[in-house]
Amino acid sequence: DMAERGHSLESIQASIEARKPDFNAYIDPQKADADIVIQVLPTQLIPDDNEGKILRVKFIQKEGVENFDPVYLFDEGSTVSWIPCGRKLTCSYPGIRFFYGPDTFMGNEVSVLEMDGQFDKLEELIYVESHLSNTSSKFYGEITQQMLKYSDAPGSNNGTGFFQTICGLKVREVYERITEKEMVVAA
Repeated sequence: DMAERGHSLESIQASIEARKPDFNAYIDPQKADADIVIQVLPTQLIPDDNEGKILRVKFIQKEGVENFDPVYLFDEGSTVSWIPCGRKLTCSYPGIRFFYGPDTFMGNEVSVLEMDGQFDKLEELIYVESHLSNTSSKFYGEITQQMLKYSDAPGSNNGTGFFQTICGLKVREVYERITEKEMVVAA
């Protein structure tokens, strides 16, 4: 909000604090039942970061859900830390770090895909996309295409937009799987 909307740190903190009782009463408990949770956290790439311009975002996916296959990086079930900056992905300071691995969240077994940092050139996202599996994309480059389509939207260059895009593809896939089953049963 500071970087993209010009709000002061104090106004953001006051707004968050004012909404916390409702969040704690109504929103937070629902996370235990959610199949996907997108968690936005401060970066770990910049020690003592007070600006909040760089985000660390977790894509938390419940395991064992019917019609849902969690996204993974490189090797399903492994623990992977990956810094893709170099020849195929432009990264200015502080760079980008991805993490993938199993975990528990609110009493559930989950797979976590995490992105810390932001993309400099969205068209290079195809390189990251090519290392992910179970994204629910229908063709190579669909995630990158969708991100480029909304390149002016808040979060389009970081994990918030990236994981919201993947979440949208996962919802589409689950819907298609469920409706396909219903059509077969009806026939």
